[in-house]
Amino acid sequence: MNNPVPVPQFDVRALVRAELAALEAYTPIVPFEVLSERLGLPAAQIVKLDANENPYGPAPAVIEALAEYNFYHIYPDPQQTELRNALAAYVGVAAEHILPSHGADEMLDYLCRVFLQPGDAIIDCPPTFGMYSFDAQLAGAQVIEVWRRADYGVDVEAVERAVQEQPTGRVKLLFLTSPNNPSGTWLRDEELVRLLRLPVMVVLDEAYVEFAEHPSRAAWVLQHDNLVVLRTFSKAAGIAGLRLGYGVCPAWLMAELWKFKQPYNVNVAATVAGLASLRDLDYLHATVEKLKSERRRLSALLAEVSFLEPQPSEANFVLCRVVGRSAKEVKQTLERQGILVRYYNKPGLDNCIRISVGRPEQTERLMAALHEIGDLTV
Repeated sequence: MNNPVPVPQFDVRALVRAELAALEAYTPIVPFEVLSERLGLPAAQIVKLDANENPYGPAPAVIEALAEYNFYHIYPDPQQTELRNALAAYVGVAAEHILPSHGADEMLDYLCRVFLQPGDAIIDCPPTFGMYSFDAQLAGAQVIEVWRRADYGVDVEAVERAVQEQPTGRVKLLFLTSPNNPSGTWLRDEELVRLLRLPVMVVLDEAYVEFAEHPSRAAWVLQHDNLVVLRTFSKAAGIAGLRLGYGVCPAWLMAELWKFKQPYNVNVAATVAGLASLRDLDYLHATVEKLKSERRRLSALLAEVSFLEPQPSEANFVLCRVVGRSAKEVKQTLERQGILVRYYNKPGLDNCIRISVGRPEQTERLMAALHEIGDLTV
C-alpha cells in the first residue's frame, strides 16, 4: 500500500483578504421574533420603534397580489421590465435610467464594487447610515469622514476641502442622505448643486424622501452625469422584509450596471409586491400623510419631556438628545415595557435615542412610559 502524499501544513485563514481583519461587522437591528422571546412578551404587545419601519405595512392589494400570484416556480425577468416601467411613471424618469435591486443596500454594494479598488477613497458625512462606510471598506477603499455640523447639516466647505486635499481621482464616491438617517435632516438644493461640481460620483440616498416636505431629486440624474439617486420600497410602501429598492442613474452608468448586476437579483415576490404598491398609490400616499401627521404630533409631545431634546426631522423618525440622564438607561427601561427605540452613544450622537414614528396608539404607550421615567426622578 502506497503511503499518502504528505499534505503541506498552512494557515488557511491567511487566504482571506488582509484588509477584512480590521473591518468592524455591521450591527443590524435584532429580529422581531428574537425580541419577543427575549422580552417574554407576545409580539402583539411590542411597540417596535427602533428600525424606521412602516407600522401600517403594505397595502391590502399587495397581500392579495402575493396570494394570487401563481408563478413562483419561474425565474424572474432579469430586466425587471414591468417593474421599471411602473417605477418610471412613479419617479418621473424614463425606465432606461432605473435599476431595481435587492433593497437599496444592493445598489450601495454595486456602486462600491463598480467604482472602488484598494487605494481609492470615499467621503462619508457622519453621523449617517453605516452601510456607506461598511461597503466601501469591503471594496478595500479608505473612508474619509467629514463630520456634519452641530445641526446635522452637511459641512459643504469641509467636503470641498477634503476632495481638494486628495490626489486627483483618488476620491471616487461622495455619499449623501436626504433626509439623513438618523437625524432626519434635509440637504438643500443649493448645497447639492455645489457638491455636484466636485470631480466625484455623488450618491444621494433618498430612502425617506416620501416623508419630506420637499420633492425628490431623482430627475436630476438627467442633467448630472455624476449623480445616482437611491430609493426604496422599505419605508413608504411598507415592504422592508421583501427587500426591494432601486437606483436612478445616468445613462452611461446604466450601461455599466447592466454588465455588472446579478441577473435574478430581485425575486418574484418583491416584484409582485412592488407592482401592487405602485398600482395603489392612493393607499401609499394616505399612509405617508398619516405618518407625517403623527411625526409632527410625536415631535411636539417629545418636546414636553423634560429630559429629551427632539431634533427637527423630515423622515419617519425623530432623533432625541437625552439630557441629564443616561440614554442607555432610558432605552433599557422602555424595552422592559416592550417599547423599542434605537440607542446611540458615539461621536455626533452622544447619549441619543432615535424613535420611529408609529401608530397613534403606539405613540400614547411611548409617551406614558417616558413620563413615568420622568416621574421616577422627580
